[in-house]
Amino acid sequence: MSIEFLLTSLIVVASPGTGVLYTLSAGLSRGARASIIAAFGCTLGIIPHMAAAITGLAAILHTSAVAFETLKYLGVAYLLYMAWNTLKEKGGLSVDQNVPPRSAAKVITSGILINILNPKLSIFFFAFLPQFVSTTEPHALPRMLELSGVFMLMTFLVFAIYGVFAASIRSHVVSRPMVLTWMRRTFAGAFVMLGAKLALADR
Repeated sequence: MSIEFLLTSLIVVASPGTGVLYTLSAGLSRGARASIIAAFGCTLGIIPHMAAAITGLAAILHTSAVAFETLKYLGVAYLLYMAWNTLKEKGGLSVDQNVPPRSAAKVITSGILINILNPKLSIFFFAFLPQFVSTTEPHALPRMLELSGVFMLMTFLVFAIYGVFAASIRSHVVSRPMVLTWMRRTFAGAFVMLGAKLALADR
């Protein structure tokens, strides 16, 4: 397990993305338990990206400009949609002191869907993860599974830390309307910046 892979994975996991924002929202609106459940759901959402990379979809995206551009702009559209919902105080990122309880299954399902549609993960697994597996590697499949497992573990731990921290300051946030307003604007701006960065990404 190279230092380069661990550092790159930490940067990808810890950088503001849809999964991070969803976990923060769960912590702020529903507390520490909900944030940990959300982190678990987001981690499960990594599995389809991992499976696609391992089964060869990475090669298709590397060789097909149309496939890559399609994935990229679907991701951009999704991020802009999340930004709009955040500003309109709808969806999983609204923070309210009187948010009704949600079942663990619903929180996990939302986390899975958010990360399945997370273009940052698609780019990481489709374009970057294979670079850490040598073309001469005799056990390429176990190696990719090992790297993916480490990435998933890091995702769960980092997201859980984000969520528990958000839950710890919940009482200081939900009682201040202006803080909520600026937090929503910041989240929306983060989504827009992620979308712009993705739109400029090359293969």
